[in-house]
Amino acid sequence: MPAMPEADPIAQPEARAAPDFNTIVAQRLARLLPGATALDRLSLTSGLTRKVLGRILSGETAPTINALWRIANALGVPFGSLIAAQKLRGMIRIRPDKGQVMTSEDGRFTSRSLLPFDGERLVEFYELTIAPGHTQQSDAHAPGTVESLVLVSGRLEVGAGRQPPQTLEPGDTVVFEGDVPHFYRNLGETEVLAHLVMSYVDLLS
Repeated sequence: MPAMPEADPIAQPEARAAPDFNTIVAQRLARLLPGATALDRLSLTSGLTRKVLGRILSGETAPTINALWRIANALGVPFGSLIAAQKLRGMIRIRPDKGQVMTSEDGRFTSRSLLPFDGERLVEFYELTIAPGHTQQSDAHAPGTVESLVLVSGRLEVGAGRQPPQTLEPGDTVVFEGDVPHFYRNLGETEVLAHLVMSYVDLLS
C-alpha cells in the first residue's frame, strides 16, 4: 500500500480497545524483543521511533492498527500473533464488545478480530468498518499473504499493487495478494461493513 502518514501512530487512551489490549500486545512484544538492541533494530525496520515502541512495550497506550502492521511486517510474524492473549480450546464465544478492536490514527477505520489466533492455522478473520469517503492505505504484508474480503454493506473500492482497482457491491468477494501495497476506499455516503480473511505462508517455521 502507499506510504503511511507520518502522524503519531499511538491511539489515545480512550481508543476503542479491549480492557487488557495494551497488556496483551506488550507481553507479546516482550517475548519477541529480548533486549534493547532488538528494540533499536525494530525501530529501524518498522519506521516507528524508539519512544513510540517503548510506550507500546510498557503497555502505556494502545497501538493503532497501522502501528501493529508495521511491527508485524518488521518482525516477520502474523499480525494476529501480536494480539493473541493465549491459546484457547473448545467452543469459544466472542461477544461483539469483547473482541480485539483496533483503529486507524483518525478513527475512521476499525478492525475487530473474529477468530482467536492459532499459530498452527495461520488464518485470521476480521470485521472491518470504514467511514464514508475514507481511504485506508496498507503497506505490503509478509510474502505469501493472501487477503479474501467479502463486502457486507456499502460500496467499496479495493486496489492492490498494479492491478486495476475493483468496485464491490454487497455480497461481492475479492481475493488478492496482500504482499503488495493495497487500499480500501469507501465510495458511498454510509459506513462500509466487510469481513476479511487473511492467510499466510508458514511465517513461524
